[in-house]
Amino acid sequence: MTSPPNSLTGKLAHELDFSSTNTDGASTEHFYADLRPFGNFSQLTHFDRYLPLPDDWFIGIADVAKSTTAIKTGRYKAVNTVGAAVLVAITNALPELCFPYVFGGDGATVAIPGRYFDEVKYALAQTAAWADDTLDLVLRVAIVPVSAIRAAGHDVRLARYAASENVSYAMFTGGGVAWAEGQLKKGEFKIRRAPLNAKPDLSGLYCGFGPIPTERGTILSIIAIPIEEQRSYAALVADVLALLEFSSPRSGHPLPERGPLPAWLGGKIQRLLGKRSPHANLLTAIADALLAIKTRFVLSAGIHICQFNPLKYRREISKNTDFRKFDDGLKMTVDCSPEIADAIEARLVSAQLSGVCVAGTHRQTSAHLTCYVPSNLRSDHVHFVDGADGGYAAAAAKLKASKTAAMADVA
Repeated sequence: MTSPPNSLTGKLAHELDFSSTNTDGASTEHFYADLRPFGNFSQLTHFDRYLPLPDDWFIGIADVAKSTTAIKTGRYKAVNTVGAAVLVAITNALPELCFPYVFGGDGATVAIPGRYFDEVKYALAQTAAWADDTLDLVLRVAIVPVSAIRAAGHDVRLARYAASENVSYAMFTGGGVAWAEGQLKKGEFKIRRAPLNAKPDLSGLYCGFGPIPTERGTILSIIAIPIEEQRSYAALVADVLALLEFSSPRSGHPLPERGPLPAWLGGKIQRLLGKRSPHANLLTAIADALLAIKTRFVLSAGIHICQFNPLKYRREISKNTDFRKFDDGLKMTVDCSPEIADAIEARLVSAQLSGVCVAGTHRQTSAHLTCYVPSNLRSDHVHFVDGADGGYAAAAAKLKASKTAAMADVA
C-alpha cells in the first residue's frame, strides 16, 4: 500500500523521468505537482530540462538575520528550527497544495501560485513572530512575484529530484531565487511580523535529534554557485560527485544508513515546540522528558507499536534526507574523509580561479537534523540536514568573502 501524497513532499516519486508541462491557457496551480522527478542526482546540471515557473506564481523567502553570529554562540539548532518552521507553517496552512521548496539552513524558499498569496503572507508573518518571541531570532520574510524577478532580468526554473521512492525535492535555477534573497536583505518586498505571541501551526515539526557525528572524519558543507550555466560548471559538479562516489558507497550521505536516534531528553528546542503555553510548569517539563525517553527507547529497541515499524521509519529518515540539492547552485552536506574534503576544496578553488563558480565550504565534526513528520505511519516524512557547527551559513559567509576578494582583485 502506497502512502498518500503530502503537500510538502508532493506526489510519490515513482516515475523517474522528465516530462514537459504546458501551462498555456490553463490553470498553473498544478505546475509543480505535474513535474516528473529524476532519480539520478547527477542530472541536476541538465539545465535545459528545468521548466520556467509560471508568471502568476511568487517566491516566498525567509532568512534568519545575523545567523552566523547566532551559530557561533552555539544556537545552530534554533537557527535550523526556524528555517524548517517556515516550510512546516506554509505546508500546514495549505495542506492540499503540492509546492516546491528548499531548506537553506538559516532560512527557506518556497514557490506558490498567486491565488494563495494571503495564506502564505500570514504564515510567514506568524513564523517571524514566533521566531522572535520564542527563540529570540529575527526572521526576515518577503514575497517576491515571479514577474518582478523576470522584469529584473532573472528567471526561476524548476526541476524535481526524487531523493527516495517517497520523497522528492525541488531544484531551482535561473538566478531568480538568489536575486530575491538579495532583495529580502535590502528590505524590499518585506512582510512585517505578526502581533506579539502569534504562532503558526507547526504540527509535525520535530527537532529532537542531537548532533550526528561524522563516520569518515569530516562533515563538509559545500556551496558552489555557477557564474553562468556552462559545460565547465557541469564538469565541476561531476568531479565533486565523483570524489564522493569514490570515497563512500553512499555518496557522502551524512546520516547512518539505519537512521539516526533522537537525543534521550529531546533537547530544549523540542521541549519549546511541545509547550502549549510559555508558562509550562515542572510537571509539563517532566512529561516532555518522559516522552523523549520513550521515543528514544522505542526507536533504538525497534519495538513495534500498533502499525508503527521503528526500524523501517529510521531507514526512511536516512533515505528522505535533503543532504544534496540545487538552489541556484550546488549545496551539499556530506560526510567524507579530510583527504576527500581537501580534494573537493582544491577543485572548487581551481574552478573559482577559472571563473566557473564562486564557492564556500565549512568543516565540522557533526551534522544536525530537523524534521517534518506529518504522520509516523506514512513514509513521506521529510528531513532537513545541515552542519552542526556553522553549516550552510558558515559556507555562505566564506563564499561571500571570497567573492568580495575576487571583485577587489578585478578592481
